[in-house]
Amino acid sequence: MKSNIQKIMLIVLFFNLTAYASPEEDLEIFRDHFKKRFPNTEFSDYKNGVYSIDSSSREQWESIEDFPPYELNIEQGEELFNTPFKNGNSYASCFENGGIGIRSNYPYFDEEKEQVVTLEQDINECRKKNGEKPLSYYKGGPMADISAYMAYTSRGNIINVEIPNNDKAIDAYEMGRKLYFTKVGQLNFSCADCHVYQTGSKLRADIPSPGIGHPTHFPAYRSSAGRLVTLHERFAGCLNRVRAKPFKAQNAEYRNLEYFMTFMSNGLEINGPGSRK
Repeated sequence: MKSNIQKIMLIVLFFNLTAYASPEEDLEIFRDHFKKRFPNTEFSDYKNGVYSIDSSSREQWESIEDFPPYELNIEQGEELFNTPFKNGNSYASCFENGGIGIRSNYPYFDEEKEQVVTLEQDINECRKKNGEKPLSYYKGGPMADISAYMAYTSRGNIINVEIPNNDKAIDAYEMGRKLYFTKVGQLNFSCADCHVYQTGSKLRADIPSPGIGHPTHFPAYRSSAGRLVTLHERFAGCLNRVRAKPFKAQNAEYRNLEYFMTFMSNGLEINGPGSRK
C-alpha cells in the first residue's frame, strides 16, 4: 500500500514539474516532496548532500572534513586568484566585491546576452578580457582551484537565484527542468530517477543524494577521482554512467540544468568546496 502511494506521489510530482507551473510553484512542489520523503531532515542540512539523509556514512564524512582533502586546492586557488595577469590586472578586477563572497550569485540569467552565466564561465571571460588563454573546464586543475577558493570565501552565504520575468530566462529554466526529468542514454535514466525517485535507496553500493542542495558544495573533492570535480564535470560523469553522450563543457544544456538545480536549492548555504565519495 505504501509503495503504491509513493508511486502516485512521484507521478504527481513529475506531472506538475513538467506541466505549465511557475518556477515558484515548482520549488514548492519539489521541496514538499523531500519534506515528506525525509521528515526528520532539516531543510538547512540538505547542503550536505547524501550525508543529510544517510547517518551511517555521515560520521565518516565528518571525520574527513576535519582534515579536508581540498585544503591545498583552496590555497592554490587563492594564489592563482591573486596572481596578476600580464597586463597587471587580476581576477578581482572582473567581479563584484573583488570576487570575494559571490559564489551564491551564480548562476544568473544575463538579459543582455540572453543566456545563463556560470561562475566558471565568468572566470574564463575574465581571462579573455585580460588577454589570457581560457582554462580547461575539466580534469580539475586551475579552474577547479579558483572556483573552490571563490566558493570557500562564500561559505555561509545563502543561495537566492532569481528567474527574471523574461521569456528567454523562463525558457532557460524550463529547458534545465526538462533535462532534469528526461530519461537519456542506453540505461534510460534521468537525473530525477536517482535524485528524486530513488534517493535514500541503495543503487548498487551507493545511496543517491537528494535533488535539493547539489550546487551548494561544488567543486567537490571526489575520493573516486582523487581530485576536485566541478559541477558540470559531474554532469558529464552522470551522463557517461547512463551511457549517454555528454554535452560540451559549459554548453547551454549544462548551464540551464545548473540554473534549475540551483533555483531548487534556494535558501541553502554555500558550503563548498566539499568532499564526496
